[in-house]
Amino acid sequence: MSLIVAARFEGFEAAKAAASRLATSGFPDWDIHTFYVNPAGEHGRFPYGGDRRSDPDAGRADMGAYLGAGGVGAVFAVFGGFVAAELSDSTAAILAAAGVGAYLGSLFGALWVTGHGTTQHGHFNPDSHAEVRQAGVMVAVRVRPQRELLACRILRDAGGADVEHANGRWRNNHWEDFDPLSLPQREAGFG
Repeated sequence: MSLIVAARFEGFEAAKAAASRLATSGFPDWDIHTFYVNPAGEHGRFPYGGDRRSDPDAGRADMGAYLGAGGVGAVFAVFGGFVAAELSDSTAAILAAAGVGAYLGSLFGALWVTGHGTTQHGHFNPDSHAEVRQAGVMVAVRVRPQRELLACRILRDAGGADVEHANGRWRNNHWEDFDPLSLPQREAGFG
């Protein structure tokens, strides 16, 4: 495992300038890797796209849909059935109204559960969302422990944001096991 220091830049020109500063400070070219990190949700981890199997904000929407269809949907179904029975003697119309009521109940239940997963006392709860790595151009440099702080300072002075460090595999002149979904490891004074 190699010790790696990295920072995010707004564009390739700024990243190229930072890589140039690293090179003039004695970091070899084969220890510097520049690459782009896509925005959250656009990493294509699954065949159907996205980064996760489900949206973390969805919470237990499936359970809300079941409970809504069973509870609120039953009330809507009975109400819809009575309204349809007053307007028409058709069994099909009564069943259709009951079905629409059950659907509305399941929709209401799913939306109610989804909306309650991210708030606490009416305010956004930051703990309900994992920290997201920002999109941008990354400059990563493999360093020896003695030169770690120098690399951090150079990247920060060059305009790098979110300066981080990691232990990773460095092969063929690049950070081979970089995971855009992993949480950045920042320490005091790094970022």
